[in-house]
Amino acid sequence: MNNYETVFILTPVLSEAQVEEAVNKYVDLIKEKNCEIVAKENWGLKKLAYPIQLKKNGFYTLIEFKGEGSVVADLELAFKRDERVIRYLTTKLDKHAVDYAVTRRAKVKAAKA
Repeated sequence: MNNYETVFILTPVLSEAQVEEAVNKYVDLIKEKNCEIVAKENWGLKKLAYPIQLKKNGFYTLIEFKGEGSVVADLELAFKRDERVIRYLTTKLDKHAVDYAVTRRAKVKAAKA
């Protein structure tokens, strides 16, 4: 099993309920493929570095998961077919990136507390 993280940006015209429904769709898709969700973070509405499809903002979401490599193709195909997703990126994490992700999550959790 490999470690992956995917970040995707949803169009800013969605309501909070629609954003949550879209994120849950991808979480369910990952779970259907027998993958383990390690972490899910909603980064909220953020300004884009440059306009995409004439939009200057987007809802960012990060999902870290463990699974087989074949799930990435299925996930990215679902992203391509969904008009709510304006950008996505899935990366395979090496052992150093996994360690960094654990420390980053701990810092975020400590900052919220």
